[in-house]
Amino acid sequence: MSKSIAGFSKLSKSEKIDWIVETYFSNTDNAKRILKQYWNDDEILQQLHDEFIENTISNYYLPLGVAPNFLINDKLYTIPMAIEESSVVAAASKAAKFWMNRGGFKTQVISTTKIGQVHFMYYGHVETLKTFFNYIKPKLIEHATPITKNMEKRGGGIIDIELRDKTQDIKGYYQLHASFETLDAMGANFINSCLEEFAKTFKKEALVFDAFSAEEKNIQIVMSILSNYVPDCLVRAEVSCKVEDLNEDKTISSEEFANKFVQAVNIAEVEPYRAVTHNKGIMNGIDAVVLATGNDFRAVEAGVHAYASRNGKYSSLSHAKVENGIFTFWMEIPLALGTVGGLTGLHPLVKLSLELLHHPSAKELMQIVAVAGLAQNFAALRSLTTTGIQEGHMKMHLMNILNQFEATPIEKETLTAYFKKNTVSHSAVVDAIKNLRLKHNN
Repeated sequence: MSKSIAGFSKLSKSEKIDWIVETYFSNTDNAKRILKQYWNDDEILQQLHDEFIENTISNYYLPLGVAPNFLINDKLYTIPMAIEESSVVAAASKAAKFWMNRGGFKTQVISTTKIGQVHFMYYGHVETLKTFFNYIKPKLIEHATPITKNMEKRGGGIIDIELRDKTQDIKGYYQLHASFETLDAMGANFINSCLEEFAKTFKKEALVFDAFSAEEKNIQIVMSILSNYVPDCLVRAEVSCKVEDLNEDKTISSEEFANKFVQAVNIAEVEPYRAVTHNKGIMNGIDAVVLATGNDFRAVEAGVHAYASRNGKYSSLSHAKVENGIFTFWMEIPLALGTVGGLTGLHPLVKLSLELLHHPSAKELMQIVAVAGLAQNFAALRSLTTTGIQEGHMKMHLMNILNQFEATPIEKETLTAYFKKNTVSHSAVVDAIKNLRLKHNN
């Protein structure tokens, strides 16, 4: 039976585990064994992992795979992907190989501006507030200099600060809306530190601004925080080729495939129920690379889906067309990523993944990640509009089903060969392994 506990964070890791298994698990020895078998034998490395978060009890592993043959702006990459879904790496690799022979992927960083806001309440005259803001703006930037000086030396820093009137939405609600350039850092800590300094200066100076009445001086700072919506931190990725060179499937002509593919994208542009699944497929590729390179996939997800809804209706992130016999498939997507700071300099596999990618800058990583998403989307749409999604997906899922039934190496070999020529479904695999074992026992 569940029960509360005081001072849990102050317990040692072993004490935490003892309390958890004794409180929640009937087989305490088995629970302890599972938790401890994922500890790293290297004590220094394990301590590093323990200190990433609070209340660590074990490590949670995801497979780290690679997708080779990505030709991006005429440069070859092998892309690291951390993900548990069985078909993602295979699909990305297949798409990479397909486009490598058709000119590869072309990418361009459109902009890299990131946003942070100081949210505050003010109930006085708006014109007086505007006058105060124009007076105080240089001081806001000046007082943040101890935070920004190193970033400025590298070419980044504060781009601008605006006063935004949001009183139509909430009475008395205003913002200091700030834009930043953070170069190779994702920049969350930098931006938040700047915002908190803005808020401190803004409130302090308001108290001595003569044009404010006594009531107006009492500006209430609600919060200071960066935004994960980054519509001005954009990257474009695209592929194109002659329609006649597009398809390798002999069951459908290149022209028919191109038409069905474009129609499938058009449907995702207008139908939100389809668009969500369509974009989820894109994020299969994006999240896997974001995670492998130590970036914040939750922030990326939130920003991307907000961008997909920017016109008031959730829609496809990717687009396709055929013009003058040329098929083009492209995507513009917001990605706020970093290659310095955070886990990028701490997690050994993150460092290895970045080295695998030739130590990219943040801009280069934006392009690589966007390509992974576009490749994943192409592979999914190619399957959907030809053989259907399940044939390839279930063949990749076959080993997971066999492992669920604790298949032996010989059983895996036999059934893998069998399902090369037969349709894979969960029930078909279950029947096949039962029949194989029955035959063996007899």
